Amino acid sequence: MIHRFVKMTFRPEEMQQFRAVFDASKEHIAAFNGCLGLKLIQDIDQENVLYTYSIWAQESDLEAYRASELFKNTWAQTKVLFAEKAHAWSTHVVDHVK
Repeated sequence: MIHRFVKMTFRPEEMQQFRAVFDASKEHIAAFNGCLGLKLIQDIDQENVLYTYSIWAQESDLEAYRASELFKNTWAQTKVLFAEKAHAWSTHVVDHVK
């Protein structure tokens, strides 16, 4: 499984617009082949910093999503709202307790 984290820092005045974009696309992303879960997480200290956390069955599923029109359209609407460049990490679990 692939655990994908994307850190996004938005201009504060664009937070509501991003939420509208996310709300319109989240069910489609979660239903994408190989997506096992999707969360939107907010930084405790900086309200304009959000993370998406998604789990993918395999790396090829994530790459297929990133090549899709769904991703391209959602990302095009999202990146224009940033205050800073986004950062992304693809990871896998090497150990787990409880």
